[in-house]
Amino acid sequence: MNILIIGPSWVGDMVMAQTLFQCLKKRHPDCAIDVLAPDWSRPILERMPEVRQALSFPLGHGVLELATRRRIGKSLAGRYDQAILLPNSMKSALVPFFAGIPLRTGWKGEMRYGLLNDVRKLDKDRYPLMIERFMALAYPAGAELPQPYPRPSLQIDPATRDAALAHFGLTLDRPVLALCPGAEFGEAKRWPSEHYAKVAEAKIREGWQVWLFGSKKDHPVGEDIRSRLIPGLREEAVNLSGETSLAQAIDLLSCAASVVSNDSGLMHVAAALNRPLVAVYGSTSPQFTPPLAEQVEIIRLGIECSPCFERTCRFGHYNCLVQLQPRVAMDALQRLAVEPVEVMP
Repeated sequence: MNILIIGPSWVGDMVMAQTLFQCLKKRHPDCAIDVLAPDWSRPILERMPEVRQALSFPLGHGVLELATRRRIGKSLAGRYDQAILLPNSMKSALVPFFAGIPLRTGWKGEMRYGLLNDVRKLDKDRYPLMIERFMALAYPAGAELPQPYPRPSLQIDPATRDAALAHFGLTLDRPVLALCPGAEFGEAKRWPSEHYAKVAEAKIREGWQVWLFGSKKDHPVGEDIRSRLIPGLREEAVNLSGETSLAQAIDLLSCAASVVSNDSGLMHVAAALNRPLVAVYGSTSPQFTPPLAEQVEIIRLGIECSPCFERTCRFGHYNCLVQLQPRVAMDALQRLAVEPVEVMP
């Protein structure tokens, strides 16, 4: 059985989609799973043993380009028995339709009748978690989901990890605290730089080194965090934001003894690498997309106006994050450190 997955458009969602792939493999052990997704997702998919092939999807998020979608669909004709769509948009249903895939499964979305022939109506109360909404598409409508739920698990090749370490001149002579201070969604998911700096300072004084991860947009945030460290400590913090590829970031994150992250794609990557993780929540809620790992501490204040799910604070104070003090994260790191950590996979 050959199955085509139309993948999501965000890093965290792609990581969580592995739960669907795991369920498909459990139900159909001999099935082959290909994922049609943007090129940026290839390093994630290549680290999922359930995925046979990552297929490049050249169009950006929200772009229609009907002729291109028809061309891609025609190129896939006759290759798949089922397509499963993770996005809810009408556009995402076009390629499987043009490919003539016999069974096209997805949640009821915008104007998808006719494009899908296995349309599911989502009960948000029954499936409050995003992974439940992904996993349910592996089974017939109304079926009970298997317990316990699978967890994403990215597989690291020691050779590519060692190459990344060598490329950036990094060593593992001291434990690594990874900080992920960015969030593509918006400012209302970003814990303040000064709080991250306090955590970094505390761990460096304990003999740790600090690696900062993120996109090019997060590089200034990383530099702001480093600038708040005094000389002598600042040199023990390396800002990798915008310097690594996603593949290198994943491999280097696998070396971390602990991770502190905003609710972001890299948070889900760290969880899928089974790194001890402190996840910081402000405007969003762990009730929908929690990090899925054994060693996780979720810290949040849960003040009256949170979660609001806004990109920026409507009141301008960001109290859900500003008032969440560094000591809370430090205490959480200490609790995680009770268990021995195997840094090298």
